[in-house]
Amino acid sequence: IWCIYKSMIFAIEEINKDETLLPNLTLGYRILDNCLNLQMSLRAALKHIGGLEDSASDYSCQGLPPVVAIIGDPVSSHSVAISRVLGLFGIPLVSYSASCSCLSNKQEYPSFFRTIPSDIFQVKVMVEIIKHFRWTWVGAVGSDDDYGRYALLSFNEEVNKFGCIAFSRTFTANEREKMLQIIHILKLSTAKIIVLFMQKSEATLFINEIVSQNITGKQWIGSDSLSGFPGFARNENFRFFGGTIGINAKRGLIPGFEKHLLQIQPSMDGNNNLLAQFWETMFGCTFTENNTTYTSSKVCTGKEDILNTKTAYSDVSELRTTYNAYKAVYTLAYALHNLIFCESGKGPFENKACADIKKLQPWQLLHYLKTVSFVTKSGDRVAFDKNGDALPMYDILNWQRADDGGSVVTKVVGLFDGSSTIGNELVPESVCSRSCPPGTRKATRKGEPVCCFDCIPCADGEISSQVDSIQCLTCSSEFWSNYGRNECVPRETEFLSFEEAMGITLTATALLGASISVAVFAIFLCFRNTPVVKANNSELSFLLLLSLTLCFLCSLCFIGKPTDVTCMLRHVMFGISFVLCISCILVKTIVVIMAFKATLPGNNMMKWFGVSKQRSTVLLFTLLQALICLIWLITSPPAPSKNTKYQNLKIILECDVGSVAGFACLLGYIGFLACLCFLLAFLARNLPDTFNEAKFITFSMLIFCAVWITFIPAYISSPGKYTVAVEVFAILASSFGLLVAIFAPKCYIILFKPEQNTKKALMGRSVK
Repeated sequence: IWCIYKSMIFAIEEINKDETLLPNLTLGYRILDNCLNLQMSLRAALKHIGGLEDSASDYSCQGLPPVVAIIGDPVSSHSVAISRVLGLFGIPLVSYSASCSCLSNKQEYPSFFRTIPSDIFQVKVMVEIIKHFRWTWVGAVGSDDDYGRYALLSFNEEVNKFGCIAFSRTFTANEREKMLQIIHILKLSTAKIIVLFMQKSEATLFINEIVSQNITGKQWIGSDSLSGFPGFARNENFRFFGGTIGINAKRGLIPGFEKHLLQIQPSMDGNNNLLAQFWETMFGCTFTENNTTYTSSKVCTGKEDILNTKTAYSDVSELRTTYNAYKAVYTLAYALHNLIFCESGKGPFENKACADIKKLQPWQLLHYLKTVSFVTKSGDRVAFDKNGDALPMYDILNWQRADDGGSVVTKVVGLFDGSSTIGNELVPESVCSRSCPPGTRKATRKGEPVCCFDCIPCADGEISSQVDSIQCLTCSSEFWSNYGRNECVPRETEFLSFEEAMGITLTATALLGASISVAVFAIFLCFRNTPVVKANNSELSFLLLLSLTLCFLCSLCFIGKPTDVTCMLRHVMFGISFVLCISCILVKTIVVIMAFKATLPGNNMMKWFGVSKQRSTVLLFTLLQALICLIWLITSPPAPSKNTKYQNLKIILECDVGSVAGFACLLGYIGFLACLCFLLAFLARNLPDTFNEAKFITFSMLIFCAVWITFIPAYISSPGKYTVAVEVFAILASSFGLLVAIFAPKCYIILFKPEQNTKKALMGRSVK
């Protein structure tokens, strides 16, 4: 139970770390113990679907369901009861151990799935073995529950097609008299082949009684619920049950699971004492703080060495039920993955709609669970048939003595593959190493024959599509390996799109900024003859507003799929717009300083820097930037590029700047003008209020410089499309800073304080 619990957590943590499976989504979980009791199982299931609260409230009836799927129950009878409830709500139940054939009825159990094959297939394996050895006279005993009764019914039907059933009986662990009657029949029967479909509780009583009555000479064939416990044949029991043939679900490997198991530490969590009980059982001690059923005079310290304790717990070579639980978690993860990546307008629901992960309902996940198909890291394919049953893959086991001569182990002596052609399903196994599945490559073992090798998973970006591949092939630059490493899949392309939320937000913000600039332009145009507009050099103000409008609009070139035109246009528009903007502010600052100097006696500086000189200065500064852009575009222009360095499964479409020197000159020139403007405005900040626009310019340039200084580390550290988003944000933030800091005070006076928009008022502030 503990290993199964740990395998589920391991799978969830593994999925959450995987960049390719459920990207940007974190799985959560709740684990409740069923105590192997039907009532507890039902209670746990109802707690899951109704929330963990003991009482219902208005809050518990709102929002998303507490869980969208349940993994469990391991017992067939429990799964039957739970599935009847969950099926009413369309909540998927994925079992890793319930194998009763009755659960294949989709009319009664529409939301039930399992990663263990149905007993229908197990019966087929047993029948194939019996036919292989030409046995025609067979007895069968099972536990009196859904598992045993349905299995015996199917088994009897199949055997009667070519042989005869000597006897077929069932009993429960509480029916000792009935068990003794069955053993009496078995003892008197001439049938030498006895098939057992028993749960562990019935098997323990049955085997002990067989040994007690000294019944030998029988060949036992055990079902999956029994064959995994070879300890039944240990010591003196071996002469009774040694050589038993067992059927069990195909074992699997979980890379990294052993390390995960051995990292545990005992916890005193009162809500989860399972770990404490496990620790006590493992080391034969007891925690004095806990009132557990395990009694020992030895006190647990919590520092016991689990790394060097060799037990069945740390043995990951025979993972069957645990492996099925691991696959169950991945099954739900892949179903969720397919649901998330549904293409809009091609969905499976009404009007071809897709499910919304933020409003996910269990019945939507149920739809995707029916068609899920993937390959595990061990190379096993996981899928469901129309009945929700897993693909039938069984190991044929034999109980044999271990090398130490005392203990008994299970040896795999054959394989049943239900997907093989008819007549070839049953395959005796005699290999040093099993074939390497697609997604792996063969690595020979040093000093051993060529038949002995290890299967090494292909590295990221490499695949092998054939069995027993000697080497892995590298995917081309625009492709990447899928999760099973057996196919190269196209990488997803990523760029800042107009359709996504971030792109829409930035586009709306840019258009808002451009609209505000145009609105301010209109206000200044309407009030162009008022003192506030005249006193602030109206011509330069209009030109500045025009340049700010271009600054806002140039950010739109950064959004959308990069092309040759947009890559060149975005940098040219950005460079020229901002130089035009900073040039206007710089000239306005110079005008403010000269206007103050002109009021001093004997100073006639303004005639040397009239309107024509101001225009020429702005034009000159802007033409210099245009020349830098022209040289850059001629020598090494920006162009679209595909970046595969940051993320394996994504191709980031971006604009390569071409010439780094050209880009540096463009930014450097803007930075030089901004610093010069800030310095002049700062020095002129204390000039008289009548002509002083320097305070506002100083504040605006302070915002501008702060934004772009902050932009540099953010730009470097942002991955993928977020790099472009940071650049757009810097453009918009600095543009809004200039627009608000310079024009907001003027618009406030013009619109809301008209009494201050007079020459007398302006001169009054100066006198004051």
